Amino acid sequence: MIDAKSVFSLIKSGEIKFVDVRFTDLRGTWQHFTVSAKAFDTDAVERGLGFDGSSIRGFQQIYESDMLLKPDMDTCFMDPFHDKTLIVICDVFDPVTGKAFEKCPRAVARKAEAYLKKSGFGDVSYWGPEIEFFLFDTVNVRLTPMESGIELRSSEIQNQLLRDDDEEEHYKLTTKAGYFPAPPFDKLQDFRSEATSILESVGIDVEVHHHEVASAGQCEVDMKYDSLLSMADKIMKYKYVIRMLAKQYGMTAIFLPKPIFGDNGSGMHTHQSIFKGGKNVFFDPKGRYVKLSEGALSYAAGLLTHIYAVLGFTNSTLNSYRRLVPHFEAPTAVAFSARNRSAAIRIPMYFPDDEKAKRLEFRCPDPTANPYLALSAMLVAGLDGMKKKMDPTKLGFGPYDENIWEKGSVKQTPGDLFTSLQALEDCSIFVDSGVFSKEIIESYLEVKRTEAINVLQYPTPGDFHVYGDL
Repeated sequence: MIDAKSVFSLIKSGEIKFVDVRFTDLRGTWQHFTVSAKAFDTDAVERGLGFDGSSIRGFQQIYESDMLLKPDMDTCFMDPFHDKTLIVICDVFDPVTGKAFEKCPRAVARKAEAYLKKSGFGDVSYWGPEIEFFLFDTVNVRLTPMESGIELRSSEIQNQLLRDDDEEEHYKLTTKAGYFPAPPFDKLQDFRSEATSILESVGIDVEVHHHEVASAGQCEVDMKYDSLLSMADKIMKYKYVIRMLAKQYGMTAIFLPKPIFGDNGSGMHTHQSIFKGGKNVFFDPKGRYVKLSEGALSYAAGLLTHIYAVLGFTNSTLNSYRRLVPHFEAPTAVAFSARNRSAAIRIPMYFPDDEKAKRLEFRCPDPTANPYLALSAMLVAGLDGMKKKMDPTKLGFGPYDENIWEKGSVKQTPGDLFTSLQALEDCSIFVDSGVFSKEIIESYLEVKRTEAINVLQYPTPGDFHVYGDL
């Protein structure tokens, strides 16, 4: 990371020739434009840089298009893929009111952090997402009115043509056999190590990387926990680095939760905790369940009570619900448990007596979520549970320390995006908290529903495979 003073010194010396300004839209996509470093001065930082907000889905109407980007100079870093280019993350402002734009995802994250402090339950929340993704050697998508198809290829899986002169091609992974295999079966060790080095060079601490369960190139590179806004920024940087590095390797990085039928999908299991006065609010050495405090249990109850609405933010695509199906380690049970990975909330038990390590892991989210909105939504839902002193056991959420599938009556996550979006529309806690405005909820719902309906209109090969004989 580069401080503001250093930025202007590097511009003056010629080490920075371009400044790439970036912001996040409602869908969770990075948008950008680049200015000459000569035009990036203190005036540009203070006044902001203009752009057309009506061209960004869900932002503004054409009659109110002019918007401003104000660089957050605490987010500056050198682009590891473009020479002498500085990247700075920006907040969106309304030039008429001079205030932060209500639909700016970073503005929501800032309000979520302020809401926590105002609640009195904590000073800071910490977040540690486990982002999983796939690396494919080939991704071909054909989609026209008369043709649809997907071709994915990976050198790691079986049943593909082998080259007689390439001995390494014979080391293949079978379905669901991708967890922790050593090279030569794991062919992506070098990629993940290089990704780790690049991530660390742009200010992201990495704790571990490894191959994941799915056989065809599924990976995980885990970041060290951080506060809410900072972690949301890091998730955006993470996806940028992974995609750009994959391109350099001649591969494609895919963050879709379920790109392959019959194998594990990619999640973004999100570890979270709240600290106050340097103490972990979620830890109680005398707690009634695995040393969780009553506050932590209420936080879990809030998440589970509002889970359908929360999933509207954390699982925001049609593809998200192809992952949330039983028996692929998917967290479909609306329950909490110390070690059961089928539960929506797990309490990691690697170091059960460590106060700083005590946390909840919400396992439902996936990498297609807008991180600013998703983390903020989880926090608001959890704090609602703490405010109302919800008891997850009395509400029927567990704990379940046995086979959840033998219970039969445990509530399950929704089966489709539209159910989650309707629950989000019907849920008042996000607007009532002041973290989300009514306007951003309405725009977000419109964007996601329009997107989903558009996808649903395309026939898929699955339609012909299953219904072709009717």
